[in-house]
Amino acid sequence: MSQQFQVPQFIDIEDKIIGPLTLKQFGYLAIAGAFSFVLFFVLVTWLWIVITVLLTGMAAGLAFIKYNGRPLLVMLGAMGKYFWQPKFYLWKSKPATVAGADIKFGPLPKQGISKNPLKNLLLRMSTSKSSIAGREKKSPEATQAALKGEGLRTT
Repeated sequence: MSQQFQVPQFIDIEDKIIGPLTLKQFGYLAIAGAFSFVLFFVLVTWLWIVITVLLTGMAAGLAFIKYNGRPLLVMLGAMGKYFWQPKFYLWKSKPATVAGADIKFGPLPKQGISKNPLKNLLLRMSTSKSSIAGREKKSPEATQAALKGEGLRTT
């Protein structure tokens, strides 16, 4: 028996509370409207109009503008944080100290040729860059078979 559950979808979309506006959008516009209402009684008409236009523009921007799916307030906060915090440039950093960097190593001892001929051959084979005379000997049977074209037999 398996039970089915309904999973909510579109959980990243805010609820529309007041008409087509979310609560945040309505709050931005309501605060701008309240400031404009108070300033109407305090300021001269021409100054009130200028400030009201600026307040309305800022409130509308905060309420409706989204950049890359993020609200304008978040983008302004990131911009302020970028300008306010000190910059850290990696290319101006001081060299990091590595643990164990103060250990001194002496020169490695040279590997001399040993008196044992087998070890001597192994050392020469593993470290030489040129061919070693007498390292490989061709068998006369393999040479004759290759010349005749017989090659290897496959069964």
